[in-house]
Formats: sequence, C-alpha cells, structure tokens
Amino acid sequence: MLRGAGAIAVALPWLEIMGTERLAHAQPASARRFLAVYTPGGTVIDRWRPTGTETSFTLGPILAPLAPVQDRLLVLDGLDMKSARGEQHQCGIIAWLTGTAQEGANNGGYGKGPSIDQVIASRISAGRKKASIELAVRWATGKSHGLMSPMNVVNFEATAPHSPIPPRLDPVEIFTELFGTLNPAASDDAALRLARKRSILDFLDGRYAALSARLGAADKQKIDQHLTKIREIERSLGSTPAATGACRVPTGVDTSDYDPSSGLNADDDGATVDASTDAAIPKVGKLMTDMLVMALACDITAVGTLQWSDTEAKHTLPWLNLTENHHFYQHNGGYRPVECARIHTWYSQQHLYLLQEMEKIDMGGHSLLDESVVFFGSEISDPASHAKKDMPFLLAGGGGGLRTGRWVQYPSLPHNNLLVSILNLFGDPRTRFGSLEHCTGPLTNLT
Repeated sequence: MLRGAGAIAVALPWLEIMGTERLAHAQPASARRFLAVYTPGGTVIDRWRPTGTETSFTLGPILAPLAPVQDRLLVLDGLDMKSARGEQHQCGIIAWLTGTAQEGANNGGYGKGPSIDQVIASRISAGRKKASIELAVRWATGKSHGLMSPMNVVNFEATAPHSPIPPRLDPVEIFTELFGTLNPAASDDAALRLARKRSILDFLDGRYAALSARLGAADKQKIDQHLTKIREIERSLGSTPAATGACRVPTGVDTSDYDPSSGLNADDDGATVDASTDAAIPKVGKLMTDMLVMALACDITAVGTLQWSDTEAKHTLPWLNLTENHHFYQHNGGYRPVECARIHTWYSQQHLYLLQEMEKIDMGGHSLLDESVVFFGSEISDPASHAKKDMPFLLAGGGGGLRTGRWVQYPSLPHNNLLVSILNLFGDPRTRFGSLEHCTGPLTNLT
C-alpha cells in the first residue's frame, strides 16, 4: 500500500504469485485521518450512558446534543483505564493515549511509551507540512502555572525516550503558521502538494514496471492494467489541483481578549480568575476546531489533537453561568453533578460542531469524516472518586471500516485494547500496545 501520497492511495492488485487462496471479501481501506479530543473531568455516567440496544439506542442527556450525528458515533461502554497508575488525574491523562503508567519518583514523571497519535502520524503523515498538530484551549491552569507538566500533556513522541509534546496555545500564531500564505487555488502550497503526488506516482510507475518484467503472463497483464490506472491519475492531476474544493482558509476571529499564556499567572487553587480569557473560551475553541478541520482538508497534516483545557481545568465557565472553576464542581467544592453535567453537555455540543464540519467537507465523493477516526476521551470517569472504570469514550467517523451508529458494551475490558484497535484501523498490524499486562488484544465488534 502506498503511504504518504496525501489524497492518493494506490494498492498493488492481487497477483497469482501472492498465493492460491482468495479473499472472501475486500478488506476496508485503512483510515487516513486521526483526531483525538480531550475534555477534562470525566462525566456524570448515569446521565452520559445511552439506553436501548446496540443499534437502537437513545443517547443520555449529556450526549443528547450529538443526536444529529448519532449514526456517525460509536459509543463505547465498559472500558476501564487499567493502565493508569500514579497520581489520580495525572496518570489518567498520560494513559489516555499511551496506555502506560506514570513513572518517576513520587509519581512526578510522564509516561513510558508513545501516544497513539504519534504512532499513527509516523505511518500516514509522510510528506506533509506537519506530521501532527497539537492544540489546546485554556491550558496549564492551576498548579502547573502555565508550564508543561504531567497534569496537562497527552502527546508523547513515537520514538524513545517518548518525550512529552506540549500543545500550541496561541490562536493567532497557529492561524498565521498554518494558513497565513495559503491560497488553495493558486499558491505554492497547492503546487507543492501536486508536485509531491506526481513524484510519488512516477516512483510507483518505475517500481511496477520493473516488477512486471519478472512476472508470468497473467500477472504481467494485471500489472500493466494497474500502471494504466496510475498514469490516468497522473494525467488527472494536471487539470485538477489537489484538494482545491475542500481546502480553504478558516474564517478569522478576533482573539485580542484571549490570553493564551494566562496559565502563567495561575495560583494553585484557581482563585486568580482571568475573566476575559475565560469568557473567550467558546470562540477560541471554535477557531481551534476550524483550524484543525482545515489542516486535515488542506492536507497540511493527517493527525491532530485538541485539548479543551488540562486535568485541573481551574478556569471559570461564564457562558454557562458558572462562576467557580470546573475542578471546584468536580470535587474541590464537593461533587456537584448538576453543574458537571451542564459542563459536559456543553462539550458534547462542541463535539457536534466538529463532526458536522468534517462531514461537510467533500474529499472527492466522500466526506472528510468518512475517511477519519475521531477519538473523544478524558482522564477519569467519575469526578467524585477519580475512578477510571467505565470510561466515557466515543469514536466517530468511518475510517478503516469503523461501524458507527452503535452503542457497544464490553465486560470491563482494559482501554489499551481500544488503543491497539484504533492503530489497527490505520493498518498497524500489532495486537498489543502500551502496558502489556493491561492489553489482551484488539476489541471485537468495531468494524
């Protein structure tokens, strides 16, 4: 399978030389885009969990805003974050994408392995401007005082020593870097993508021609037919610039009232309130979402992460008429399930916006969401106890043959099984990931 060709994927046809057995049915194409979305503080599980059956279910009140895209969701129930070992919040945010325990003296360290987004990026982002993009809104509040710490990092490099990757915070800088010079119809960005795809096709042409000379008559005919298709693709590139229909510059937003470095002024308890920055969270989050979606559509990257804050979330939510910080409603001020449910319902509304924007984008007969996998998660399940049983996980999209429109319940399986299953959707053949003692193999019933 060709990788790194942006919107092009050219597979070698099945040849007699490959063996005598025939496939019972075609395997689904590997997923081509990945997004991970983090929200802090778990959920209120009895208001999150659906009712009904696997294929005929009603979303709980917290997930109810997602009803318009219910057919694009896979609600996962009964997965426990068993690999999370360490400080209650820190180990959860570390384990979410790595499946590893927190290490270091007094649980002050990071994880022991890569995060799945970086493993996926190493497979599918070759040749793009960015291997991956990590963004965060209202990040590093409270005790981390605006700095990277085990309380706020979800991304870890694919190669040892698996160093943590801090997210980008400044929406103006991000916008300028990603889209400041982008003119999808005529710019050098479009020309570079076109040239890259042509060079890959030229390489394939030569490799397949060399292979053809060593094959029997029947296989040679198949390869020659395949080469004809590759040359047709190459000719079509000359008249249709890559991704011009899907790629556009996101609408800019005035974020002068938002301080991306506000966390630097934070105190441990969240008593220092930046009212202007807190009030701007919804519009900045929408802009971050728009930039991620267009970064995928414009083929700037194939992998992205969005963090809606950190594990402390010591910021206020004035648009919800909540004057205390999120962590206060979780447990610092005693568990407040009504306020927590209101917060998580709002996050579901933001998830809806993301998925609908991805579904709008035509990537050539299918939507951006169709070829993607989106993973929504948190660091705990129950705010009152910090428990990590029955994690509130969602998958969305259609990449890799993911079967959505379902509520799938598992019998207390480790969430590492989900992580390896997501990797499998991207063509990664491994059967274990993260802490091996907490991974028993890929989940069934995803595709």
